[in-house]
Amino acid sequence: MLLTLLQAKLHRVRVTQADLDYEGSCGIDEGLLDASGLRVNQYIELYNVSNGERFSTYIIKAPRGSGAISLNGAAARKAMVGDLLIICAYSQYTEAEAERHEPVVVLVDERNQPRRAQVKGAA
Repeated sequence: MLLTLLQAKLHRVRVTQADLDYEGSCGIDEGLLDASGLRVNQYIELYNVSNGERFSTYIIKAPRGSGAISLNGAAARKAMVGDLLIICAYSQYTEAEAERHEPVVVLVDERNQPRRAQVKGAA
């Protein structure tokens, strides 16, 4: 049996751009991708802390150090620039893998720069 568990999350990142005329996806600063282990084209779930919207899309890379969190296409209707999001990715693990799996949680500063990346449950 495979279990679906949280792989990684970007906690309380701020939307920097919303573009309805783009063909869909979420641009994420490459530094945040590195810190979290998230990958380009990976399926993500987004939770808008500011308005309660929940939606999904996939990742595209934004320039390293830019702090960019851009919502494109239909996703741009779900948040406004300045809204706070939690971005999560889930992966499947065998029962043995699940026993030792700990998700990565990336906390950011006010410019969406990684402040701290931690493995949840680690000291």
